[in-house]
Amino acid sequence: MENMPSVNEPFGTKPTISFPSPDAPAQLQVEVLHAGDGDVIEAGDTIAAHYLGQVWDGNVFDNSFDRGQPLVFQVGVGMVIRGWDDGLVGQRVGTRVLLSIPAELGYGDRGVPQAGIKGGDTLVFVTDIVGKL
Repeated sequence: MENMPSVNEPFGTKPTISFPSPDAPAQLQVEVLHAGDGDVIEAGDTIAAHYLGQVWDGNVFDNSFDRGQPLVFQVGVGMVIRGWDDGLVGQRVGTRVLLSIPAELGYGDRGVPQAGIKGGDTLVFVTDIVGKL
């Protein structure tokens, strides 16, 4: 994978992301860090996932690990940012996925200022798919 960050912690534990350089990849990058053997996630499925979201080479803006509750959402139908839809459909339950999401597949030019995400920011997520409901 082009210029991808690294994560050393195992599936199910709060990750720490290390960035190789200040320059983010231009395209969506999806790297399976731990391959699960559960059901395949299809567009329209409701899944439960733990995640940590961080601006490329910047601050963590959200994570479910500290809350102790996974996020439950429908994937592949536009309920979450497109980078999640594109990167999580086709994965299996039990998988840890590292996503580098360019702004056009994230929050675009507007960002989410209250979360510390500026317009144009590349987002990085470590997402653990813990269940399919």
